[in-house]
Amino acid sequence: MTDKLTLNFCVIHIYDSYMVVTVNTGVNITSEHNEILKNVANTYFKNNPFVYITHRINSYSVDPAVYNETSKINNLVGFCVVSKNYMAKSAAQIEKLFLNKPFEIFDTLDEAIEWARSVIK
Repeated sequence: MTDKLTLNFCVIHIYDSYMVVTVNTGVNITSEHNEILKNVANTYFKNNPFVYITHRINSYSVDPAVYNETSKINNLVGFCVVSKNYMAKSAAQIEKLFLNKPFEIFDTLDEAIEWARSVIK
């Protein structure tokens, strides 16, 4: 399965066991955005385990409080950030402290997908 959703703040590619989210430049991800993303996850993955991959090719920010809610998604089994940008990786290291799930940082989408598939098994 591969679906593409274009929302007003991001583009989401949905696969069998993971979703790849590319947030638009300049967005500040808040709990309102997170609710929308949680609804997408519930629609496509229901009770199936999945990994959330954020492909950080644009510059944006995340309210760390969002991760507290994200941690409560029972079927979310992993979260990862893909970026070659030093600042995005540094931010991700801090965000990692707020998420109570396996959280990895990768340079390439291929590495993230490989990790996602290994976490799902």
